[in-house]
Amino acid sequence: MLMRTDPFRELDRIAQQLMGPGTWSKPSVMPMDAYREGDEYVVAFDLPGVSADAIDIDVERNMLTVKAERRPVAKTDDVQMELSERPLGVFSRQIVLADTLDTEHIKADYDAGVLTLRIPIAERAKPRKISIGVGSGHKEISG
Repeated sequence: MLMRTDPFRELDRIAQQLMGPGTWSKPSVMPMDAYREGDEYVVAFDLPGVSADAIDIDVERNMLTVKAERRPVAKTDDVQMELSERPLGVFSRQIVLADTLDTEHIKADYDAGVLTLRIPIAERAKPRKISIGVGSGHKEISG
C-alpha cells in the first residue's frame, strides 16, 4: 500500500478527474521548453509514457501542432488499482513560429519521454554583410 504526504497532489488528482482525460476535441496541455541554440530554435516537450507512434507533429504555414496520446496500460482482471495519478488521454500544444524559422527542415527526436524538435533559423534571418558602392570602389560594412 502507498502513502501520500503531499496534500496538494490529492487536489490535482481530483481536478484531473473532474476535467476528465484529454480527448482529441479537448486535449490537455503538455509542458514544454523553448530556446535558441546556435542557428537552431529548440522546442522540447515532456511526454513520459507515450510511445513514439502515438505522437503526431504537423506544420501548416507558421503553426506547429504537436498531439500525443497516453493510453492506459493493459491490465488483467486480477489487478486492483491502489493509486492512479498519471494522466491519460490526449495532450496537445500549438505554437506560432516566426517567419525567420525554416519549417521545411524541422528535425524531431524522441528519447526518454522527451520529444525534441530542432528548427533551423532561416538563412534570410541570419546576420550578413552588405557592400556599399562608393564612387568607383566598394566598401563592406559588418552588420
